Amino acid sequence: MRIAVLILLQLVSALLVAQSVDSLAIKQIDSLILVSRDLTAKRDFDQALEVNAAAEQLALEKLGRESAAYGSCAFNRGRVNYFKGDNKEAEIWYLQSQTIREKVLGKTHPDYANCMTNLAILYKRMGNYEKAKPLYLESKSIREKTLGKEHPDYATSLNNLASIYWRMGNYEKAEPLYLEVISIREKVLGKEHPHYAVSLASLAILYADMGNYEKAEPLYLEAIDIFKKVLGVEHLDYAGSLINLGVLYRFMGNYEKAELLYLEAKNIFERNKKLQEHPFYMHCLNNLGVLYRVMGNYKKAEPLYLEAKDIREKVLGVAHPEYAGSLINLGVLYSYMGNNEKVELLYLEAKNIFEGNEELQEHQYYKNCLDNLAKLYEELYRYSDSEPLLQEAHTRSQNRLVNATSFLSEGELSKYAATFQNSGDQLGAYLLARQAGAAQYGFLPSLAYDHALFYKGFLLIAASRLNSPGLASPESVEINLRLKGYRRRLATEYTKPIAERKGIADLEEKANLAEKELARTVAGYADALKQVKWEDVKAGLKQAEAAIEFVHFKVTFPSITDSTMYGALLILPGAEQPLFIPLFEEKEFDHRLAADKERKSDYVNELYAWADRGLVQLGSAKKSLYDLIWSKIEAAGLEGIQTVYYSPSGVLHRLNLGAIAVDDETILSDRYNLVAMNSTRQLVIPPTVTIQTNDALLVGGVNFEVDTVNTTNTEQPLLAGRTAADAWTESGTRGGSWSYLKWTEKEVVNITTTLAEGGCQATRLSGSDATEEAIKAIGKKGSSPRILHIATHGFFFPDPAAVSGVRSAVEMDHEAVFKWSDNPMIRSGLILAGGNYAWQHGRAVSPDKEDGILTAYEISQMNLSNTELVVLSACETGLGDIEGNEGVYGLQRAFKIAGAKHLIMSLWQVPDRETMQFMTTFYRNWLEPEEGGKMTIPEAFRKTQLEMRDRFFNPYSWAGFVLVE
Repeated sequence: MRIAVLILLQLVSALLVAQSVDSLAIKQIDSLILVSRDLTAKRDFDQALEVNAAAEQLALEKLGRESAAYGSCAFNRGRVNYFKGDNKEAEIWYLQSQTIREKVLGKTHPDYANCMTNLAILYKRMGNYEKAKPLYLESKSIREKTLGKEHPDYATSLNNLASIYWRMGNYEKAEPLYLEVISIREKVLGKEHPHYAVSLASLAILYADMGNYEKAEPLYLEAIDIFKKVLGVEHLDYAGSLINLGVLYRFMGNYEKAELLYLEAKNIFERNKKLQEHPFYMHCLNNLGVLYRVMGNYKKAEPLYLEAKDIREKVLGVAHPEYAGSLINLGVLYSYMGNNEKVELLYLEAKNIFEGNEELQEHQYYKNCLDNLAKLYEELYRYSDSEPLLQEAHTRSQNRLVNATSFLSEGELSKYAATFQNSGDQLGAYLLARQAGAAQYGFLPSLAYDHALFYKGFLLIAASRLNSPGLASPESVEINLRLKGYRRRLATEYTKPIAERKGIADLEEKANLAEKELARTVAGYADALKQVKWEDVKAGLKQAEAAIEFVHFKVTFPSITDSTMYGALLILPGAEQPLFIPLFEEKEFDHRLAADKERKSDYVNELYAWADRGLVQLGSAKKSLYDLIWSKIEAAGLEGIQTVYYSPSGVLHRLNLGAIAVDDETILSDRYNLVAMNSTRQLVIPPTVTIQTNDALLVGGVNFEVDTVNTTNTEQPLLAGRTAADAWTESGTRGGSWSYLKWTEKEVVNITTTLAEGGCQATRLSGSDATEEAIKAIGKKGSSPRILHIATHGFFFPDPAAVSGVRSAVEMDHEAVFKWSDNPMIRSGLILAGGNYAWQHGRAVSPDKEDGILTAYEISQMNLSNTELVVLSACETGLGDIEGNEGVYGLQRAFKIAGAKHLIMSLWQVPDRETMQFMTTFYRNWLEPEEGGKMTIPEAFRKTQLEMRDRFFNPYSWAGFVLVE
């Protein structure tokens, strides 16, 4: 017994000695690794590897190759090689460490997660995002289980994963991750921690890429302040934040600020030679080179590009997308310098890097490569080489934008879509250049038509989809109600003078987040934006029908100019592809067409006149609207065509094409049935309205005063038309009032009778009953009326930024928001009962009442999905800001978003009496049966215009109203 105890004690003693040796060895190994890490930070990589080799030897001798300590040595060797720039060696040792740690420590250990994270970081640097993403996801999962969702390391995993999604162009997944990182780091680390600043800068980069510069700038500035305060002005992260802000200012066109930031960052790197192989330094060189190239200083740009390229080749390797980016930038520079031979070789080398890797092809650099190579081939007349590149670039842009609809709000989507605008300009400019050189158009007209079908009204379609009950799921109802609530409160605040607004920023952010949440929730939302091709439009045409997409584009090829050209893309029955027809330069148009608010009758009559009777003065030449717009289209082959579906573009939204005189007795409507559409894609996917009732709501004879009940007071001064022309004093400040419109009451009474005869039940709102509350109640407790007819004053004010004599901020604080708002949907609207009080005082008569001024923004929040026809029997209701491919931002857009199918609106100040006669005639034509049955809305509208023309002749009296489908 005694002997057994002694043996046991000896064994225990030996074990304790062995444990002591192991612990001592582990401590020694850990100390050596710490020294190696310190040498790595000082960029003394050879010494760092020597010290790490000593740690490895000790681990092998004392603990063995499959020990945790040796796994740490392998990990550190990989880390040293990573910072040294030896990616292959780094990968070998990271993988060895991963194998050891998985076996010894298990997959839930933090050290295993660290190994996964660093290996992913290496793959990200190598441009192998397919390998990096699953590693980041696994690391995130491990840290979530072992550390929890409020641990800094978990936040780091989220940040890393977000950066991969950003680089892959998957903004939908990147943004919520960055926002979560910011929230965690703010709570755990505080708002003065460098990691919190890194989170802000990362989100800012994402927003900048999405074109949302307003959100990006304050994030960058906050990050810079934190880095400066906590780390100092010589730190790497401070330099990196300067570079990123410089990129933003370059995008915003502020080159002076951008240059100063780049140079400050460059000086930091030059003072610390060991940082000159860091990615931030490469970005600094590259972006400073881009800036100088944009500024036309090619001599300064070239050495910067070359240095950045050489460093990227050395550190990242020739298969990395950042190296491809350097090749593309250098190619662009040589293109401006006229060295086309070098340009093609650089672009092709860059293209080869991306080919064979579908995920890598989502990178913005790849699209840039396609666009630039196509531009080179267009310059060299190698059209068969350029066209497939343009097609691929077009498809990739569409896919990215469609994906964005499922997670961006309309405002954010608008900024993002603007980043794709230049692709349309390129196509138009290439077509124009080919036409000037008498070259074949090739495939480009088809591509240009497809481009117009996709982009024209894209945001309008996206916005209207969120209001579509057909797409709403039970899960989205609560979000939708919340969003509507925010927007109703915003609408109230928007109509107040700036000084009296409260909580705008908070409400806007809440509405923005709710809208994005709704976009993610609505099933099939992105799928609803179906891709439509020109062949689909052609298939929808019947015999004797044609379709036209009007386009306008900046002339950026073969050289950049300040010219904006208009053209028509015409589809004829049996055509092999659309015809491209160049039309006119925008500056050829009379400037009053786009900017003059007060359309006098003599001006309108002259504008639409036949060339021999009245000509529009256009620079040094005189051309009629027929000469400018239609004569070339007709010459292209409209023989035998009876119906033309067309979608206007730019300033053409300001015209009634059917009223253009062809000769002394004929107008275009005599020759063709012209049908205006937001986009000819509607021939393939027509607007859907489910008519559940046969009723109408008519508004007219409105009392604009609050303190009177006399709704038929004809002693008030009468305006010549239903317009805001006299509602403002000369200075543009609040003042004036809206006058009673005596013919509007007679108009709605006559229409009520006609509707009743046609079997339609009509409700009339007039006098003080024609309130904003009554209009906003439409569709809330049941379906909207089939017909909504509003006869009242309408208003539209142009963009204040485009108006001379901009008012001071102090004046605007108490100004009429309807005139000075940045939002065009606030600067357009309708006046309802009691509206004069708010118009004069800037607020409703009491807090619990609406102000009587129904803006386009408010209308866009309504549900008119059952409404077949909206008639705005008011002046200038068809006007609004024209923005890119989106058309008119105003009442037209608002009612379309709300779900209305047909809109009748006005382009100028149609006189009150003539308006009454026009509307009465239209409803009679539409609802009274004729031989062959009742007319459609377009047929009745066309017949009404021709009848009114016979009655009044001058276009001013009858051509102001237009029908839009």
